[in-house]
Amino acid sequence: MPVLRLKSSPASSFTYDPKSITIDYLTERRRGYPSRGSLWSPGYFRTDLKPGASIVLTASTENWDVVDALPFEEAAASELSRLRTLVARVNGADGGGILPELVLAADQFPITPVGRTEDAVRRRAAGEQPLTVIAGYHWFTDWGRDTMISLEGLALKVGRHQEARWILHTFADYVRDGLIPNMFPEGEKEGLYHTADASLWFFHALSRYLDATGDRETLCRILPKLHAIADAHIAGTRFGIHVDPQDGLLVQGQEGYQLTWMDAKVGDWVVTPRRGKAVEINALWYNALCHLAKWCEQEEGAQAAAKYSDYAVRARESFNRRFWNPQTGYLFDVVDGESGGGHPGDDPACRPNQLFAISLDNPILDQVHWAAVVDAATKFLLTPVGLRSLAPGEPNYKSRYDGDLRARDAAYHQGSVWGWLIGPYVDALAKVHPERCTLDLLQGFEAHLNQACIGSISEIFDAEEPHTPRGCVAQAWSVAEVLRCFAKLS
Repeated sequence: MPVLRLKSSPASSFTYDPKSITIDYLTERRRGYPSRGSLWSPGYFRTDLKPGASIVLTASTENWDVVDALPFEEAAASELSRLRTLVARVNGADGGGILPELVLAADQFPITPVGRTEDAVRRRAAGEQPLTVIAGYHWFTDWGRDTMISLEGLALKVGRHQEARWILHTFADYVRDGLIPNMFPEGEKEGLYHTADASLWFFHALSRYLDATGDRETLCRILPKLHAIADAHIAGTRFGIHVDPQDGLLVQGQEGYQLTWMDAKVGDWVVTPRRGKAVEINALWYNALCHLAKWCEQEEGAQAAAKYSDYAVRARESFNRRFWNPQTGYLFDVVDGESGGGHPGDDPACRPNQLFAISLDNPILDQVHWAAVVDAATKFLLTPVGLRSLAPGEPNYKSRYDGDLRARDAAYHQGSVWGWLIGPYVDALAKVHPERCTLDLLQGFEAHLNQACIGSISEIFDAEEPHTPRGCVAQAWSVAEVLRCFAKLS
């Protein structure tokens, strides 16, 4: 555990008087976890208060050298100056509203990874800092998917381009068998790679970085890794991830694993396995192929690009033939999967995943169907604090995220509202109904900044009013996507 250091200024006497008490944690009891714990105090400072005099108690678990070296007033002024500089870098943040709060909230998540010494040495040898993103507080570490989705909002929209480059290079170092890590377990040096979409989000994040910076050097350095990712997906890699040679669509799934972002698992129960051809996985695959073909043509010539362009064309043709569901008027969530509706193995559930077929830079869905998909999301999924993960009325729909672990994970992606999904919704809405894209869409988040973790945005919310915040109290992609949308709509 980190060391807690304290000091009093001016110096006052400290009395060593250790005490402990036992606390009942009612929320933890409701969640089915051990709910009794001890709090310990080593003692107390004692000083006499005098009129007009100031006494400062300082406590810190980090940067003690800075805290101890500077007078309190100077240390506090230095931190306030840093925060004001962050806000001043963002266009429109000096006009008030929630944008300054979001900029400060975003500052919590980029971190230097601890314990991965070899990776740190490699990055520093390249003249950079190892950098990653904590997915959420209090209990997430760094996750590849969350990092790539969050990169634009946490770094690019707040002028932290150098940090964005470091994050991209850090994760490029971790590519194995065409995959970037899903997550790093706490205290471990090696990541876990059980994800079908984090590597595809890597292309998206790099594209947004290049749009913001024009950094061709970074593109050239990472391009071989992008080839490796695409080629591994085409040939087939871990966890059953491969391109179907019959139609060019991307297949994913292996018994016992949860590979999409809907990744709840309790024991051996994978709540939403979604094995087969998932809608957002194929939207991301097509987007990645289009980006890679463009970058190959720019850096390596038309011949290098042709292979990926051909795969993209085939995937798009098959996607529009297979995913459109005329019975519902929107897209299947999974095709050629394990269960479903009219076509064997096709899942007609109304989920927000279909929005990525429109929202990404290279939309895979034919434009004739865009309005129907966006209107369905608006009608069944949109709330003031994000989108439901499953529409009300669906067989597995859960309106509340509460109870023990099994009950909560059963609702995690079966109705619970996810704040980060406001991002793809706004992007898709802007392409179909730009007149409806206003800051009113974000009003619920403005109110939420005064709930749960003050000044930040929670991971999820109950599917029904009052949309009680749940999960992590401060979530990277929630903050990042709301910040990005606020900047886009301002």
